Amino acid sequence: MSVTGPCQRGVLRHLGPLRQASTASRWLPEDGLTLQDFASQPRHPAAQLGDAPASTRGSVFMETYGCQMNSADSEVVHSILASAGYSRADSPAAASVVLLNTCAIRDNAEAKVWQRLGYYSNLKRAAPRASPGPVVGVLGCMAERLKHRLLESERLVDIVAGPDAYRDLPRLIDLVSGRGAGTAINVQLSADETYADVAPLRAGGSHSAYLSIMRGCNNMCAFCIVPYVRGRERSRPLASILEEVHRLSDSGFKEVTLLGQNVNSYADFSAAGEAARATFGAPDEEVYAQGFRSVYRPRRAGAVSFAELLDRVAEIDPELRVRFTSPHPKDFSDAVLRVIADRPNVCTQLHMPAQSGSSAVLAAMRRGYTREAYDALVDRVRAALPGVALSTDMISGFCGETPADHAASLDLMVRHAFDAAFTFAYSDRERTHAARHLADDVAPAEKLRRLGELVAAHRAGLHRRAAEERGRTHLVLVEGASRRSPAVLTGRTDTFKRALFADVAVPGGLAPGSRPVRLAPGDYAAVRVVAATGGALRAVALARTTLTEFVAVHGSALPLARAELTPAELAAAAELLAAGRSEEESGTLQASAG
Repeated sequence: MSVTGPCQRGVLRHLGPLRQASTASRWLPEDGLTLQDFASQPRHPAAQLGDAPASTRGSVFMETYGCQMNSADSEVVHSILASAGYSRADSPAAASVVLLNTCAIRDNAEAKVWQRLGYYSNLKRAAPRASPGPVVGVLGCMAERLKHRLLESERLVDIVAGPDAYRDLPRLIDLVSGRGAGTAINVQLSADETYADVAPLRAGGSHSAYLSIMRGCNNMCAFCIVPYVRGRERSRPLASILEEVHRLSDSGFKEVTLLGQNVNSYADFSAAGEAARATFGAPDEEVYAQGFRSVYRPRRAGAVSFAELLDRVAEIDPELRVRFTSPHPKDFSDAVLRVIADRPNVCTQLHMPAQSGSSAVLAAMRRGYTREAYDALVDRVRAALPGVALSTDMISGFCGETPADHAASLDLMVRHAFDAAFTFAYSDRERTHAARHLADDVAPAEKLRRLGELVAAHRAGLHRRAAEERGRTHLVLVEGASRRSPAVLTGRTDTFKRALFADVAVPGGLAPGSRPVRLAPGDYAAVRVVAATGGALRAVALARTTLTEFVAVHGSALPLARAELTPAELAAAAELLAAGRSEEESGTLQASAG
């Protein structure tokens, strides 16, 4: 096999006999090309919402691990490969290419991927002699972190591509296809890649969509690998985001989640962004929430801010719910809180990762705030957004954490009684500040013991909050039938709680005398809670409605004050409780040992 053309510019690095195959006059970069190497190359045309083009080059099966950003990236990858002639395979056995979009945030996330790579290695060995088996590629954060080590691991992987190299995938696949064809890598991080011109190829059947608005992170928290595997922050132009939101609205989507590694630090400096900013009309304010700082000097002057973006997205379609994740507490400025309060379709469910309740540990983590500043921010958010649902992240056993520090974390969990919590035992990640400068000195067994206490503290608050839900009316976006029973529908409230309710005929509107209808996925429904557990609301459906009708009648999309249940609702409560605990009650708490 000869390697010519684009490979001469260092598109990939071949191992084994192909190491010196290039006829270029210089050695190929060890980690692939930078974005500038592709500046003269035509970009892949953006695939539109809908079906992929007919396959001419093969089929792709993709597994996605980790955060919502990885899910959105997988849709971008499918779009790029569809434009290159690849179809979507339903199973690994039917695929000519298998890609694993990976997470590197903790040890156990990578362990799952290594297990799957072993499975695919066996699948390739079992392939008929005339068939090379599927090309196997590792994408995303684990690819960026481990780089060549993935290629050197018993020939488990053919392709390694970092999160900024997805445009190069069709070429990488071509150059490693065929038995014994070698391996390839491109893990160059980019200063400006956002895939803004690539329309994600979303799978059908959902009325909710992810939309990436920025990539990378500048925060450099001591424990976090993200800046090293995702690069520095860069934001999509406002115009490209608004265009995609319009397409989603026109296609019938009812909910969009804006994504970024540090989503609320969005800052668009493009010319179009500056022109749009002039019409927002909000005065310049402090960049960060009161009492918060960062390890870097924020560059926001003259840029479209997250508050402005959020406002513009919300005004496109009043029937389109807007959420965002994952934020940093420092970027919850008063301007952001005002937009959430003023726009009924911006959900009042906020993720506010604390990581620790101890000011000493927060300083060691390089989080940029004290416990007192975090408490004050939560109090300010609850005052500005009555009824808001808050979630958080917590780490047990970080470097140097004492019993007193752990007690402060337990106190934080009790004081704020979060609606959801994601708790983790600390695991060391190489290259991070903590790995290089701090001692991982809390014993593994002690980390797990403290993790268990964090979980217990959260559950206690969760059950107290659940008791307050009985009798409340919520606006729910119907998702479809419950996994357990086709006679039970499920959906999410404005505050992101799971609601379960019987699939029965209901009035077609909130006005008296509305004609009965059956609810369908994508409908909004008013439901009243008859029972609640830590993870789900059991409810009765009151009526089909719209977001704007619900707000016009009740004043907001927030849950209404508690009301006495009617005899029919009490009977429904007994029936739902008799059905037992649903498997869909998870999602309010996630605990991980590493």
